[in-house]
Amino acid sequence: MTGTIYVLNGPNLNLLGVREPQLYGSTTLAEVEQLCRRVAGELGLGCEFRQTNHEGVMVDWVQEAREKAAALVINPAGLSFRSIPLLDALKAVDLPVAEVHITNIHRRDALYQHSLVSLAATGVICGFGAFGYELAIRALAQRPAAVPAV
Repeated sequence: MTGTIYVLNGPNLNLLGVREPQLYGSTTLAEVEQLCRRVAGELGLGCEFRQTNHEGVMVDWVQEAREKAAALVINPAGLSFRSIPLLDALKAVDLPVAEVHITNIHRRDALYQHSLVSLAATGVICGFGAFGYELAIRALAQRPAAVPAV
């Protein structure tokens, strides 16, 4: 794969490292970004890394990725469980998509166990903390790009 991987992060992930560290650990989003940029660089890929607390912004970014990215890593956070607009955008993206969750959502309360986003994802990585982002980037790099890099 060549081109740029978009790494999109949903609501409250800007609080990584301080919000519920017993669940999400002490790694900050800035550290996750450094990790993603390092791994993408090692693989000869660009990395567009973003975070939003707003559903519509996330949908816009997914649609942008459709035109500009070779693949997409998404940690939709709370949008995972209720966002039909995000699911619809991901279904239309026609790219390899890796869904990442820092925690193992299947071991959480029932509210957090069924991700709608998974219906559109190529693969899902959960429960490995921030390392899940690295796993996702490496896994996507092994797949051919669905859309040529811009």
